Amino acid sequence: MPRRREFEPETVLNGAMLRFWERGYRATSIEDLVKATGVKPGSIYSAFPGGKRALFLKSLERYSRLVVPQKLGELEAAGAGLAELRGYFDGLVQDLLSPEGRQGCLLVNTAIENAAEDDEAAAVVRGHLARLERCMTTALENAHRRGEIRDSVDPAGSAKLLVATCQGLMVVGKANPDEALLRAITDNAFAALN
Repeated sequence: MPRRREFEPETVLNGAMLRFWERGYRATSIEDLVKATGVKPGSIYSAFPGGKRALFLKSLERYSRLVVPQKLGELEAAGAGLAELRGYFDGLVQDLLSPEGRQGCLLVNTAIENAAEDDEAAAVVRGHLARLERCMTTALENAHRRGEIRDSVDPAGSAKLLVATCQGLMVVGKANPDEALLRAITDNAFAALN
């Protein structure tokens, strides 16, 4: 008879996700994952065939499912407009000013560290960027209909620029969490809409 698992896979995934988020994929060893999850290496490999990489990909999925909706907040609502879009950017700035927030976004970190070499990780990142772009396009279309932005603003094109801006904002914020700089980047991005 096979032995019964002595751990919950979701608990292991949560611990692994937090460790990868904190340290990155390459800097996280199996020993780090054992410490973070309390699960022996053999059990990790048994529960997650493919070992560290499989656990990392599952952690990215978990982050997308649990953390991203919290960060997007009202921006993901069908009726989101300019206020919700600005609220999302203001939330990013606030996050980047805290020690926890300087960890950045696990998906942005993955784009920088892994996406060029790992097609599966890149696919998860592309999915995240597409989700952001959809949310921002919807918010800008709503803002356009409500007269909150200039008539000449192209919602789809502007959403692409704002996605790039928020990704860059998170990278800059990790290296230089200067509030005035982060707010200037955000203000300039929104100035193009009015």
